[in-house]
Amino acid sequence: MSDHDKHLRQLIDRMTASGSLRSQPWKDAAAAVPRHEFLRNGFFRVVDGTSPTAWAPVREGGEGWLEACYTDESLVTQIAGTIKPTDIRGEILREPTSSSTLPSLVLRMLEDLEVQPGMQVLEIGTGTGYSTAVLCARLGDDHVTSIEYDEEVALRAREALSRLDTYPNLLIGDGLQGGDQGTLYDRIIATCAVRTVPTVWLEHTRPGGQILTTIGGWLHASELVRLTVHEDGTASGPALGGQVSFMLARPHQAPPLGMLPDLSAGREREAIIGADVLDEWTTRFVAQFAVPTVQRLKLQNGQHNEDVFVDTETASFAALRHEDGRWIVRQGGPDPLWDAVEEQLGRWHAAGTPAVEEATIRVTPAGQSIHW
Repeated sequence: MSDHDKHLRQLIDRMTASGSLRSQPWKDAAAAVPRHEFLRNGFFRVVDGTSPTAWAPVREGGEGWLEACYTDESLVTQIAGTIKPTDIRGEILREPTSSSTLPSLVLRMLEDLEVQPGMQVLEIGTGTGYSTAVLCARLGDDHVTSIEYDEEVALRAREALSRLDTYPNLLIGDGLQGGDQGTLYDRIIATCAVRTVPTVWLEHTRPGGQILTTIGGWLHASELVRLTVHEDGTASGPALGGQVSFMLARPHQAPPLGMLPDLSAGREREAIIGADVLDEWTTRFVAQFAVPTVQRLKLQNGQHNEDVFVDTETASFAALRHEDGRWIVRQGGPDPLWDAVEEQLGRWHAAGTPAVEEATIRVTPAGQSIHW
């Protein structure tokens, strides 16, 4: 048995023991795909003790490269939109823009996709091609279409897949616009997060088909959801839990805040709910459905620290401060942001603050909402 075969078997055993890999067909598919083939361009490793975070390249054949390929970890494969590990020596301080997702999450999502033989699957975000290869091993190349936004990332994935004699339908383009025009898919699975589920995904899914995606947002909380598409062009389904986090699709990422509105203007009142509740993941996830284009920052205003929420699309804002044992909110702009947050969280509290797994997400051409 080769070294990579041994490492692959150990990885499958770990994923089985953790519960992310649950059925024999997906175990067989995972066993057929050597992950290191998709990391031959190397990956970036965090440099310990750095702030801001620095990244150092690990190249194929370097110390710990093969072992890391079979750890159950996400491995960063691109920095700053263009830089791959073979491009630099030393360290880099820019932000990651592409990665190879931890295998247990890949297999957990494929299990959650509830796919059956003969189905046509569209994958949004080819990435390294690892999850594409596992899909092909399970369904066959002719049943898998994968689309990647970044042309260089797509070409590297194509090379890796061809080394395994795997040839799905690979597209280069904006996966937020769906796959092949005129094609209906039984399943759509996204390996990036979206702020709002694109309506075109519903249009590209057969009635009764499913969409598995992570819904995230600019308040930095996200969850995996499985939506069933209905005859009327809407979709609904459960949040699956687990605080699953992916990089947001590039067109859905938050814009720079730029010039802030005049935060001294606006009307003040005592807040029903304080800003500190949004320090908790599930609360932020629920609140995002009410204020999907809001970003949060902390500012000093005189003697007070304020939690400031700004909608860059409308220039609306809410600034909250804790004073004399109570929260005071000051709101300005066309939309009273904190009113919307309090109303949304009020409905959640009235339902007994159920776990996210008890929620139903609904998507229509008019937008998306969360219900209990």
